[in-house]
Amino acid sequence: MFFEFNNETPIYRQIAGQIEEGIFTGVFPPESQIPSTTEISRQFNINPATVLKGMNQLVEKGLIEKKRGRGMFVTTTAQKQINQQRQDEFFDHYVAAFITEAQQLKLSKDDLIALIERGYQND
Repeated sequence: MFFEFNNETPIYRQIAGQIEEGIFTGVFPPESQIPSTTEISRQFNINPATVLKGMNQLVEKGLIEKKRGRGMFVTTTAQKQINQQRQDEFFDHYVAAFITEAQQLKLSKDDLIALIERGYQND
C-alpha cells in the first residue's frame, strides 16, 4: 500500500481504495483476511481511527465483513460487486459519451461494431 499524504483525497478514502483495488486484482481473494487496523496504522503511521473509517466504508459497501474476534475478511461477492461497479462507471464515463458522439457523426450501430472490431484486430 502507498498513501499520498499531500493528496486532496482523504487518507481514509485512499485506504478504502487501496484495499478495494487489492480485492479487485485478487491480492485479497474472497474469504481472505485483510490486514488489521492496527497493522496498517503501525506500518504507515496512520491514526487507527482513520484506518477504521476507511475499512468501515468497505463494510458498508458489503466488500468486507467483520468477524468478531478474528478480524476483517473479504466477502464472497466482493470481487463481483467491484467488477459490476467498474463496468457501470465505464459505461457512464466512456460508452455513453462514445455513443453520443457516434450519433452526432451519424454512425450506425453496425458502423460502431465495425470500428470496435477494427480496434481489436490491432491487438
